[in-house]
Amino acid sequence: MAIKPDYYETLGVAKNANADDIKKAYRKLAMQHHPDRNHGHKDAEHKFKEVAEAYEILSDEQRRAAYDRFGHAAFEQGAGSGFGGFEFGAGFADIFDEMFGEILGGGQRQQSANSAQRGQDLRYDLEISLEEAFKGIEKPITIPNSMTCGDCKGIGAAAGTQPTECAMCRGVGRVRATQGFFTIERTCPTCQGGGRVIKTPCPKCKGQGRVRQQKTLNVAIPPGVESGTRIRLSGEGEAGTRGGNPGDLYVILEVLQHPVFQRDGANLYCRVPIPMTTAALGGTIQVPTIDGAMTDVGVDPGTQSGQRTRIRNKGMSVLRSNSRGDLYVELTVETPAHLSKRQKELLQEFAEISDARKTSPESEGFLDKVKGMLGG
Repeated sequence: MAIKPDYYETLGVAKNANADDIKKAYRKLAMQHHPDRNHGHKDAEHKFKEVAEAYEILSDEQRRAAYDRFGHAAFEQGAGSGFGGFEFGAGFADIFDEMFGEILGGGQRQQSANSAQRGQDLRYDLEISLEEAFKGIEKPITIPNSMTCGDCKGIGAAAGTQPTECAMCRGVGRVRATQGFFTIERTCPTCQGGGRVIKTPCPKCKGQGRVRQQKTLNVAIPPGVESGTRIRLSGEGEAGTRGGNPGDLYVILEVLQHPVFQRDGANLYCRVPIPMTTAALGGTIQVPTIDGAMTDVGVDPGTQSGQRTRIRNKGMSVLRSNSRGDLYVELTVETPAHLSKRQKELLQEFAEISDARKTSPESEGFLDKVKGMLGG
């Protein structure tokens, strides 16, 4: 049977060393031989276990006194020492967290369960009309939200009482179970990770520190927004816990389709039908604009379907700017329908006296192309 090394020699300290000397020696050796710094080195892992076992004994006054009097025999016969049955106690675990939190935790220690927790962010989808997106508007919205309980001010305990520290986890919110060399950490089953126990819950919030209620807010929508624009309302999200700050509310805008205008960025497009006579003879038509007014648009004689007219600065507002886009009017020539007898006679007379190559040059040109394709 192998002889165990002397605990004082393992840590490299004298037998009269004080608690601080023992702790400093342990920290230095544990950092040096920690398995995460010595991957694949069995000797380092073995040495780390020896150092941890020595510190577990010498850091406890009663165990150290027993060891000084009886040596290793004081912990034999199932007393809990030895590499096979060695366990990490609470004191070792605290030191372990302090020393190796940077190595194992990505450079950050876990927050205490008693620390304040920020509330969650919320999302609200809001539909607005194209006119509202053009001019900007302030719209009220009502959302279900959790608010800090006014009776207990968010602590969850009834008036005149305070939450107490959880006896099982000592306020940490986590408990450890040891299995040989390994320590498994889990949420405390008594306080559910809160680190506190409320013996007399607040009757209004039932100990939650928050209550659900409807909340109405006014959302200021600036001119020129588009679908997908996100507006952040700071501090209007879920209430925090244990005195934490509330989250934020994000309002996501959806601009509804318009019956007259189509939007492309800051520009607007409008398809306007005109009578055949206006297209042939020319004239003036009125076209609506997004600001609710009407504007005159001139139609040249002989205008064809699909011809576009650009009206400057009659489009959408530009977000965070004083400028506006343009309005593009596409003219569509409407063929007369439901003609009277006299109207048909007039059109027939027009066709008989017309030179098709002059009055309908595009049609005649197309026919010439077809004849050429078919060889005359």
